[in-house]
Amino acid sequence: MTEQDSKPKPYPALRNIQYSPMMQGEEHYIILWDPSGLSSEKLIIPLNLFHLFQFMDGEHSPEQIGVEYLKKFGEFLMPDKLDRLIADLDEKLFLEGERYEEAKAAAVKAYRDAPARNPRFAGKSYEAEPQKLREQVAGFFSSKEGPSPDPSEHQGKAIKGLVAPNYEVNVAGPIYAWAYKELREAEAPDVYILLGTAHAGLAGPVAVTDKDFESPLGVVPVNRPLMEALRSKGGDALFADELRHETEHSIEFQLPFLQETVGARQSISIIPILSLFPPGCLIDPSLKDVADQVERFVVVLKDAIAASGQRVCFLASANLAHIGLRYGDDKAPTDFSFHRCMQTDLEMLKHVENVDAQGFAEFLLKEQDRRHVLGFSAIYLLLRLIEAEKGEVLRYDREIVDQFNSTITYASAAFF
Repeated sequence: MTEQDSKPKPYPALRNIQYSPMMQGEEHYIILWDPSGLSSEKLIIPLNLFHLFQFMDGEHSPEQIGVEYLKKFGEFLMPDKLDRLIADLDEKLFLEGERYEEAKAAAVKAYRDAPARNPRFAGKSYEAEPQKLREQVAGFFSSKEGPSPDPSEHQGKAIKGLVAPNYEVNVAGPIYAWAYKELREAEAPDVYILLGTAHAGLAGPVAVTDKDFESPLGVVPVNRPLMEALRSKGGDALFADELRHETEHSIEFQLPFLQETVGARQSISIIPILSLFPPGCLIDPSLKDVADQVERFVVVLKDAIAASGQRVCFLASANLAHIGLRYGDDKAPTDFSFHRCMQTDLEMLKHVENVDAQGFAEFLLKEQDRRHVLGFSAIYLLLRLIEAEKGEVLRYDREIVDQFNSTITYASAAFF
């Protein structure tokens, strides 16, 4: 046996792949896709094969995975069928391994070489043609679901922060408009710090990029003095996972509103930050390293802001609850369960209005992630960083996202 033959063969290890149930006639299937966008492929598999994915963790051989299938269903899974499934997953970049690493390295190079971060979702989630986009944004403000045309009671005040949805702009645009109306009528800051939600996951709790962002309405530049202060104080580690910005929609969806409400009358600049960490990191000893990184980032960003001498506005791009089969629940939501979810959301948002980061986190800890509030990290960072005494929830809404009544909730809020 050669040295190469003696090396253990790598076992299939599934990446952070998202899934959703679907039906064709009476048959149940699972559709899989890569939320990071590195792979544009999708895979539809029968429900019984989805059972095997929990064992594709790099610790189980194909033979062991076959044994788990036998235990569950009482029948053998032909080895060639399992081999084809594993090969298909690898080809679609759904597995860890050499093929994935090569594709990731090429994507990182392409991102760094690009002059700006491109508007990936223009023409899909919002209008791509500049004039049509301006008309679309204006229509959100005049929509019956949008904000009142009357002046805000905060008009002319220095705005400290906003919470806005990151759901599809085509759908949730009027709810975005509630937040951006406050921004349009407020005293403008020097720089906008965009705290996005990283839906595809992150290697660490935050990922910063120094790329300018392009939208159909033009390029929104990064604020270079503040960015350099942030890099100086936080180091290159803050930028290690910046590729996530390339395919994440959370920050991109805010840009047309920011450009139309403020950029139409003065120059604007941003600091783009993605985040993803659970409230459990604040109490779980096994997640202490994550909590320490979050604390260090809060200190570093505050110090960088102070060193830059600029006035900032924090903008958290975050949805709230995710309930239903699509998000791992064992049954579809009903009108009653949604009403209960809404009541819980509004109770949770009281902590946000009170700028109570600790209370916000403790509320979700008590819930034990039952409602999958994915926007926790962005809102938590805003509450830790913002220098405001009070916030106000302006509008709350929801959207049903699939045939099984799976639901996402979101809200707009402002802080002065």
